[in-house]
Amino acid sequence: MDTVTHGIAGALLGRALLEPQEGRAATLAATLGALFPDIDIVFERFTGDPMALLKYHRGITHSFVALPVFAVLVAVASGAWARWRGWPVRRWGILWLAAAIGIASHIVLDGMTSFGTRMWDPVSFERVAWDWLFIVDPLLTALLVVPLVLTWVYSRPELARRRAVLSLMFFSVLAAGVWLAERTVGAGMGAGWLLAIWAALAVVFLPPLRRGTLRTAPVRVWRWGLVLATAYVLTCGLVHHAALQRVRSFAAELHASVEDVAAVPLPPSPWTWAGLVRTPQGVWLTRLDVRSRTQPAFRFLPEAGMNRYVALAFEQPRVKTYLGFARFPVIHYYEQGQTRVVEFSDARFYIRQPVSRHPFTYRVVLDPDGEVLRQGWARD
Repeated sequence: MDTVTHGIAGALLGRALLEPQEGRAATLAATLGALFPDIDIVFERFTGDPMALLKYHRGITHSFVALPVFAVLVAVASGAWARWRGWPVRRWGILWLAAAIGIASHIVLDGMTSFGTRMWDPVSFERVAWDWLFIVDPLLTALLVVPLVLTWVYSRPELARRRAVLSLMFFSVLAAGVWLAERTVGAGMGAGWLLAIWAALAVVFLPPLRRGTLRTAPVRVWRWGLVLATAYVLTCGLVHHAALQRVRSFAAELHASVEDVAAVPLPPSPWTWAGLVRTPQGVWLTRLDVRSRTQPAFRFLPEAGMNRYVALAFEQPRVKTYLGFARFPVIHYYEQGQTRVVEFSDARFYIRQPVSRHPFTYRVVLDPDGEVLRQGWARD
């Protein structure tokens, strides 16, 4: 999940569960706790290792094992900032609890994506990936942020109308941008979806133009937002189960040994999924819509035949790191002039269908004698 959504989730958790009794310091601790695990991205930039993303991201800072220690650090930092701002800090134990809630929300949300997270590091280095949510889910982000913005709109009655109009304009433009972005990756959202989103935004933000006051306590708005976001996540889990059943149905009909199956979320969630079936010969891939009753057509991505150059590429330490991460590896081999090229990609990240390019691909280039000329992430 993207860092912005994590921070918003932490802020909503803090306000809905802790701020009414403990004040703004608790919300600050929950927000910083939700942001904290992604601090490992900063560490990656100092390693100079092209595989740092796979080695270090979503590791120890995303671990329930280390959570109690990191929550102490976040609580201390939050308390110091709160006192500097003049906010009351009633109980340090509550700040620790708020920070722990924020960190835990980050770990769980990352575990729900197909990228996965090592949530038991260093006890276990296995990546947990429940495949419920796409790595960026605009609808979930909206469900989390709109309650916070709505209470901000009403917090100053004399400014409520102006803030309502500005908020409506901002979210409408943002929704149109997301709609266009998802269509460019083959999401295929119809114009009806965009109109429905605009209508929902109008229902949320236009009432202040008439009355200018909030008829319920802000904490109730925050808690309802939390309930709706949780319901959405659980719905994605149920829909994922339905999509996975379709993939398993296809796998059962294959006359081949099946090593793994998955239904991976694609935009727009929660309706669109990538169905994946891994066999020793290659990976079967499809894009399916759970609303359609027809069985989707799968495309076969064959494994490159083993030869001298592919075998040499497999021996590279960085390739071993990549294959330790890839759940549905696809290996391509081709000759380009006097060079031999071996490419490793993961079918989980084939967003377009049919596949026009292979994202998240690691490339090894060798000469005819088998010497590695260069290797690294493919940029083209």
